[in-house]
Amino acid sequence: MTKHGMLNFMEVNKKEKIKRLPNASVTAPMGYEAGGLFCGIRKKRLDMGWIYSQVPAEAAGVYTTNLFQAAPLLVTQDSIGVENKLQGILVNSGKANACTGDQGLHDAYDMRASFSKVLNMKEHFAAVVSTGVIGEHLPMDKVKFGINSIAPAREKVGVAEFEKAILTTDTCTKHFGVQLNINGKVVHIGGAAKGSGMIHPNMATMLAFVTTDANVPHPCLQEALGQVTNSTFNQITVDGDTSTNDMVLLLANGLADTESLTPEHPDWEVFLEGLKLVCQELSKQIARDGEGATKLIEVEVKGAPTDKVAQAIGKSIVGSSLVKSAVFGTDANWGRIICAIGYSGQAINPNEVKVSIGPFTVVENGLPSTFDEDEAKKYLEQETIQIHIGLGNGTGEATCWGCDLSYDYVRINASYRT
Repeated sequence: MTKHGMLNFMEVNKKEKIKRLPNASVTAPMGYEAGGLFCGIRKKRLDMGWIYSQVPAEAAGVYTTNLFQAAPLLVTQDSIGVENKLQGILVNSGKANACTGDQGLHDAYDMRASFSKVLNMKEHFAAVVSTGVIGEHLPMDKVKFGINSIAPAREKVGVAEFEKAILTTDTCTKHFGVQLNINGKVVHIGGAAKGSGMIHPNMATMLAFVTTDANVPHPCLQEALGQVTNSTFNQITVDGDTSTNDMVLLLANGLADTESLTPEHPDWEVFLEGLKLVCQELSKQIARDGEGATKLIEVEVKGAPTDKVAQAIGKSIVGSSLVKSAVFGTDANWGRIICAIGYSGQAINPNEVKVSIGPFTVVENGLPSTFDEDEAKKYLEQETIQIHIGLGNGTGEATCWGCDLSYDYVRINASYRT
């Protein structure tokens, strides 16, 4: 068998061990519970959620690259830094606890202490997460009320309430999961996320929580999350803004009783592919739910010198306000796509570039290609729009996701605080 044939066999074998679970969430793996409630931070909607593992779990995280990191991020990183483990995650929506100084940091630690006490776990096994308006202090009386309400609420609420409690301007909840066959044993990975605005590929500008019952040591878990983030959450953009609070947390509690999964394990690639699939689906759901969005834009770039070059070009296209506006207006204006490729900062040969909007080739070898404008317009009326870029200069490739730019984006963000 040729090397190429062996790779194809491995790819097929890997996919046969992965089952998609579109309705699954963070409680799909063994030993996790989640819930949400209303504590009064927001006017009406659920505003406090939690995830809890029966046992301390190996933990990994990636965090916003915005220099104004919010207090909860600092506290969560501090928690993970003690033993590389987490057992519970507390999330509030409505107020971000960002740019709140020493008081904000004190409040975040206070949240951690209260939450860990209520669920009877070590304080450093608790993570705290906040999302919402920047620059306003948390109403700690309401926060404390919410935390003290968790114990009696645990039997009455579940993961659906958690998914709702973490939302801000989102129009829908976001979740996905997979079932894996790891060395003959069933393993699950499940995830939930929020994100609609302030979404830009610069880490993972939103909140995402992923759980698994696989047994994965912290260093390998962190490596896997970093690797997967680069090809999923880092490949989405809604508006070019990177927030102060965003993070992705990954927990592995080992309750599926598998062998320790490391890169040396025969099924490590199965686990990695399953994790990537969960994060990719969450990324696409976030991009599709961009504030005011009506369409998901998927840009596939091939033929680049490296994957990194392909990623940069893909991000440039999905981040272009003019491309996004053209998609909203069902205008096959390929000139805007070409411009976005050209200002991406990547060295490409314009004479090799091919651009297709769905099935319609609009540019060939850097020159206009004849296509049916009316049929292209009909294609652009769909909810998912694919743009294919061929660079003819290597094997590097990437896929990026974004959304169209509608009138509602301005309306939503013009009145965000009111």
